Amino acid sequence: MIRELSELGKRLRLVNQDEKEIHNALKEEIITIDLIIDNEGNYKDFILHDKIKTSSEALAAKKGRARLLVDKAEEVLFYGGEKSQKKHQLFLEKLNLYSDLIELKPVIKFYEINKTNGFDKALIDFEVKITEKDRGGNIAFKVLDHNIRVHEEKNIINKIIENYENIEKVKLSKSLKKCSICGKSDYPVENAPHGMIKRVPSGQTSGCALISFNFNATESYNLSGNLNSSICTNCAKTYVEGLNYLMTNGRIIINLETKGKKKEYFQFTNRKNFGSDTAMVFWTRDNAKLKEIDLFEEPNEDDICKLIDSISNVKTGSIGNVNSDVFYSFTLSGAAARIFVRDWIESSLEDIRRNIKTWFEDILIMQYDSTQKKMVKYYSSLYKLAFCCQNNKDKDKFVFSRTANLLWNSALKENSLPITILNNVLKRVKLDGVTPERATLIKLILNRNNTGGIKLMEKLDESNKSIAYISGRIFAVLESIQYAALGKTNAGLRERFFSSASTTPSTAFGRIIKMSQHHLSKLKGEKPGLAVIFDKELSQLCSLITSFPTTFSLEEQGQFAIGFYHQKQTQFNKKELTNILMEE
Repeated sequence: MIRELSELGKRLRLVNQDEKEIHNALKEEIITIDLIIDNEGNYKDFILHDKIKTSSEALAAKKGRARLLVDKAEEVLFYGGEKSQKKHQLFLEKLNLYSDLIELKPVIKFYEINKTNGFDKALIDFEVKITEKDRGGNIAFKVLDHNIRVHEEKNIINKIIENYENIEKVKLSKSLKKCSICGKSDYPVENAPHGMIKRVPSGQTSGCALISFNFNATESYNLSGNLNSSICTNCAKTYVEGLNYLMTNGRIIINLETKGKKKEYFQFTNRKNFGSDTAMVFWTRDNAKLKEIDLFEEPNEDDICKLIDSISNVKTGSIGNVNSDVFYSFTLSGAAARIFVRDWIESSLEDIRRNIKTWFEDILIMQYDSTQKKMVKYYSSLYKLAFCCQNNKDKDKFVFSRTANLLWNSALKENSLPITILNNVLKRVKLDGVTPERATLIKLILNRNNTGGIKLMEKLDESNKSIAYISGRIFAVLESIQYAALGKTNAGLRERFFSSASTTPSTAFGRIIKMSQHHLSKLKGEKPGLAVIFDKELSQLCSLITSFPTTFSLEEQGQFAIGFYHQKQTQFNKKELTNILMEE
């Protein structure tokens, strides 16, 4: 995974080759304040900016270090009292290392020779001119009548690079340890942070580390810190660049709300969020656009049919081409300053498309559309499938993100799902009923875990003679009989008996069928034609079962729920029942 992220980072550099390449000794930083001085070091002014990008000295980590010329007010101006004393001292020490450079003379005078009219005056004016909310940005020096900032002077940049390369040569001479990613020793493997990953869910705003060894329990073979990872400085930098690209790449979308107001939101290109604590990133080796991924969020029947047709029409043997593009994906979560990697997927693009096609075939279920007055195909989004396992008030809880991650893996790898998800969705079914999403998820789990049993179909299957499936159908008919006879009640058959009928059928159905006879008698007097239809339907189904079992297993409870759902949707589709039952 690290190797592929590093390769992505290298490819991104090639794509952006028209831009000025940044040396490893330098790093892009944001400055918001210019500190203006003259050639004698006299303070002149502060100028506030709205985030200007600039190249400055690169630091693997700021703790215990200071950056040359570009830093926060604590380092540059000793702002913050005693707590910033060490930081300011480090800043001055770094400045003295480069004091022989003529371009730095005005800055040296600002701190030493002309301190009263330079540093002291600037510190006082800083609180006057810069509001508290703007004091947290980086400060850069600029000399009057100079076109560029001091740290951007060519001689200073060259000196930073020279010092960096001299240090790298010393490191290489002491250790020729090979990088586990590139297999070379061109760059040193050192005990230093690799860089921070931004916008990690549930992570620190300053960023999180993908690799970090900062306590003894994670170390081995007498190696300290990040020497345990054996990644050279170049590969470390490129994998951080690659992952940061995946986590932040996207664009601002403007949508019109119902009242005509414009609402902006950021749409990620290579990332999908699974709740508030988990994100999935994906990319391809050749940077191909995989539009099928968007179907997980917004299923579109036309696009799904095109995908199924295109994959089905591919000639046998063409899939698995050795020259095909490769798809990569992994799911991650933040935990304070660290990143948890929850999975890793690597597969050919053809296999991924084929598996997505199979996914939509497997989650297809029929649903009665009251607007069109007919049965229609229904494809649930991956997110709705994950949500249907829990209470609507808990959308960002642990259950959703973990379920969504498992569904994502199942979709891309065409593998089965844990039975624990079936248990979760059945709990919601017993409390809130069988929605199309819950029926879809139950069908998906049972079919993908099927070891030779009856496969559940997307619509009513008359050939399915499973006792659990038929029992669910019977329960649907009994509920419809009660509703047709009594209308809407506070606690109908489904609310009172669905749970017991789907778990202990022999006990529950004896009582329910006895109650239904009273409902049928009432219906015969008021709506005799409807009573005949229900009586015939019930008799036909009951004739398929000699006796109800004592209990249903978890899988059988799922079959019961699907039987119930299929029977209800079929009843909605019958003209003589539609107007009565659709009011439920």
